[in-house]
Amino acid sequence: MDIDQRLDKLTARHEALTQTVELIARMQIKTEEAQQNLVETQRKNEVLIAQVMESVNSLARIAHAREQRITDIEDRRQ
Repeated sequence: MDIDQRLDKLTARHEALTQTVELIARMQIKTEEAQQNLVETQRKNEVLIAQVMESVNSLARIAHAREQRITDIEDRRQ
């Protein structure tokens, strides 16, 4: 193998490595974007869960108050 063949082979390998690095860099950018989207979605979900919990607690308080009223009415009838 002469020097020109070796240089051609090294050039081909260098180009392949360059393309691979560029591909990995693009993949990393996409991964970071997807991760950021997941973080935003998680934050939104946390807000929604907090709202649902507030609603459930409110309904539980209402149910308890109604149950107490029913108990009071039943006690007055007896």
